[in-house]
This record gives sequence, structure tokens and C-alpha cells, in this order.
Amino acid sequence: MKSCREVTRLLSEAQERPLDFSERASLRFHLMMCGACRNFSSHMASLRKISRAYAAGKRDAVETPPDRSRDD
Repeated sequence: MKSCREVTRLLSEAQERPLDFSERASLRFHLMMCGACRNFSSHMASLRKISRAYAAGKRDAVETPPDRSRDD
């Protein structure tokens, strides 16, 4: 099984190039087993969606997350 470091690298590379079959298979297997990497993958997908919406001029469609730095 690939390490978390290798998986995060593959997730990043998948934004730049198509992954081959063995890379996709090992990535999927790791994501089935690792909640932290699933979370990272989900965050990357959200960032990609937000970036595309912003670049397309749909700034109003991008929701601003709540400020969690305050202890109200």
C-alpha cells in the first residue's frame, strides 16, 4: 500500500496529468483504508471547485466558510 505522502503527491499530480491504471488503483485502495487521505482528497476537490467558479467569474457562487478562529 502506498504511504500517505505518496497518495497526496498522486492526488496533486492528478490535477496536472491523467494517472495510469496502476496509480489510480493504488490511490483508490489507499483512500478506502485511510480517512485522513479521503479528507485531503475531499478538500482538494472543494478547492478545485471553488477555484474554477472564481476563475469563471462566479464569485457570488463561492460560499465563504465561517470564521472559526473566534471563540464566540
